[in-house]
Amino acid sequence: MTDRLHAALAAIDTANAADPNMEMDLPAALLYGQRMTAELHRLFPDAPDVLRIAAHGQHVERWLLPRHDYPEGKAGYLEWRREQGRRHGARVAGIMADAGYDAADCDRVQVLLRKEGIKRDPQVQALEDVICFVFLRWYFEGFANGRAAAEVLDIVQKTARKMSDEGRARVLAEFPLPEDLAAAFRA
Repeated sequence: MTDRLHAALAAIDTANAADPNMEMDLPAALLYGQRMTAELHRLFPDAPDVLRIAAHGQHVERWLLPRHDYPEGKAGYLEWRREQGRRHGARVAGIMADAGYDAADCDRVQVLLRKEGIKRDPQVQALEDVICFVFLRWYFEGFANGRAAAEVLDIVQKTARKMSDEGRARVLAEFPLPEDLAAAFRA
């Protein structure tokens, strides 16, 4: 690992260590960044620095812009997500600049974190696949508990649609899903 990559990842960890939300006795954003990095390394072990930094900083300081600050419903949710992507991109780009990355790399990380070019840009798609794997591995069970089967199926279908063909195939190979949920990854 290069000094500048180490510096960027450490700065993201420092920022995320301030998350007041705790999970498994760790700040939730810090833990999420660790999970994203581990999953990226597992799925894409040769990922370039910019993708590694984007994965680690996917939710940098997410708690600073709470969902409840936006209107209820799909439109409010999408507005909140777009603003989060913009903010995460700008914050991580600043961290990268401080670590010695050039303007092109800083611009590129913003594209990745805003998810521009999903399904067309291989690195954006790789990031999205990692996000989906982290959700399925670490957050899906908690999400599904207490929700109606139709709502769970809907989120699984939305998750599958965002993934690459290769990502969906890996989900089927790695996760023991009930048939109705597995079918979403075969579509």
